[in-house]
Amino acid sequence: MGLSGVFSSSTGLRLLLAVSLGCLLATASPAHAMSVEEREKLDLSEYRVTAPDASYFDVDERKALLRETNNSILLQELDRLKQGPSCRQVMEIPPITTRLRIPGYYPNPEAWELASEPLFQFEDVVSELAGAYIASDDPYYAECLISFLDHWARDDALMDFFYDTSQPQAWFSTESMIFAAAMAYSMIRPDIEGMQEERERIENWLNRLSHKHVAIPGLEENSCCNNHFYRRALYASMVGVLTEDDELFRFGVSAIYSALHDMTEEGAFPLEVKRGRRATHYQNYALLYLITNMQVIARQGYDIFNLQIDGHSIHDAVDFAMKILADRTQLGDMAPREQYLGFLKDEQYFSWMEIYQSRFDNPRIADFLERHRPIYNRSAGGYITLYFMDPEVQQHVVLDEEKKEAAAFEGISAN
Repeated sequence: MGLSGVFSSSTGLRLLLAVSLGCLLATASPAHAMSVEEREKLDLSEYRVTAPDASYFDVDERKALLRETNNSILLQELDRLKQGPSCRQVMEIPPITTRLRIPGYYPNPEAWELASEPLFQFEDVVSELAGAYIASDDPYYAECLISFLDHWARDDALMDFFYDTSQPQAWFSTESMIFAAAMAYSMIRPDIEGMQEERERIENWLNRLSHKHVAIPGLEENSCCNNHFYRRALYASMVGVLTEDDELFRFGVSAIYSALHDMTEEGAFPLEVKRGRRATHYQNYALLYLITNMQVIARQGYDIFNLQIDGHSIHDAVDFAMKILADRTQLGDMAPREQYLGFLKDEQYFSWMEIYQSRFDNPRIADFLERHRPIYNRSAGGYITLYFMDPEVQQHVVLDEEKKEAAAFEGISAN
């Protein structure tokens, strides 16, 4: 079934949708994950693209702020990124046009990592070029990003990936390539003058690639509806915005409704916490894509962060994640106490926190971010700290330290 068969279209007041549909689903039970069929019955027609040039943050506002900042973390990021990659070198990277086949991660992590290196390289390149443009305001990097993506679009790259329900890794792995490209492109597109043919090819390619991807439903009680669905939703929302494709955009929105419907009373995502020793990791991993997607949707004018279904909002999932990060006993009977915590050493998994904290003041997240900044995620947003961190945060910390030093000095003087 095409996307046009999934979501119907109608007119109405889009700003009332979150309330009306939330009430409609209030009687739904979260005892099971919302199926693909149930998602197809959602009427999300009030969601439509309203600002195709809106990136996932206000680029002009952020660039103006960065020009005035004296925040040492942000200044360090700016200095590091102003000297971006060589366009000549990145243009030598060959597009992936042969049939893409990636081994599964858990059966063989080493083979997965080796096969994934070209994919990671693509994500790093688009993120670095966009970051260099934000840091330097030099059109060289924006134009290079257009040329780089156009090179891949001309060759119809990534369109030929192997998929089987028993071997879905190529499908999984290209998810992040799509939203990495779309998010980077969204930052620079409004400022590009000319290059119209290149932009049309890029947008056509991203749109076709997205439609091909979302046409695969995934397995029931698994990739149809879990974190991989949330990942597909992220590129669907961003590409939907860029190409003014309401059907793709609504597919992205449907993930938020699905996630909130599935949520337990504690704020857990059942399909994530059922992962045993990796329950904590996957609760956090789901938020990485849901929060980022919500930011894209919110930039189109929707109060998605306050959406409630059956009394649950995304804030419940955030609170639960922070609880289990601090104390694994909060998992109760949902998962073992012995949890895999290796992801805590990799700041990319916490890029969602920077976005969330830019909207809401959560002291636990503030403390967590202080230990992990600056945060970079090569696919889900790039240089997230540079784009979202409140410049005043560090100043408050500095002032607190100065007060402590002054108090200590007074104590010494008094003695």
